[in-house]
Amino acid sequence: MDTDADDPGAVDGGTDGTPERYDRVERHPTPGGHNSLRYWTDAKSPIRVGLNYLVVWLIRISPSLRLKSWLLRLLGATVGSGVSWGLEATPDVFWPERIELGDDVIVGYDSVLLCHEFLQDEYRLGDVVVGDRAMLGAKVTVLPGVHIGADAQVAANSLVADDVAPGETVAGVPAEPVDRETGDDEKNEN
Repeated sequence: MDTDADDPGAVDGGTDGTPERYDRVERHPTPGGHNSLRYWTDAKSPIRVGLNYLVVWLIRISPSLRLKSWLLRLLGATVGSGVSWGLEATPDVFWPERIELGDDVIVGYDSVLLCHEFLQDEYRLGDVVVGDRAMLGAKVTVLPGVHIGADAQVAANSLVADDVAPGETVAGVPAEPVDRETGDDEKNEN
């Protein structure tokens, strides 16, 4: 199913079948012979990352949902009304401004929303967009460039490497759609 790149429920990219997120991720080549993490200070100010880390630490330990939302906005994230950010949940420390949370989103305990990935030959950046009333269970990891549609549900301990369509339920590593009636993977039904 090909969908529009701006659609938060987009699943597949172009005709080659690559996930939509790969088309949205910015690629930055590694300047030298080492892996890209060795050059992180060229990508982002160490002072900014240090300040972000302190604010992220407060977000992780604060029991106040209002304070968490305020601190996320302070980092530059777009945070809708009624967002519930769980204890120990972590926004991207390097690029938190690339996170967009719709209204009434739930981000479960110890989840991580990543907007960057440092690789051997490049680092990648991508916006993470979570639609209204979407729910991320405990210990979910969302990769850069992923869009999660409104009313979508991501089961605990899932790795979200591809977009999640609005209203869809996904689970696993990597997260795949599940049939809400039986709990079986849709792939097993074919």
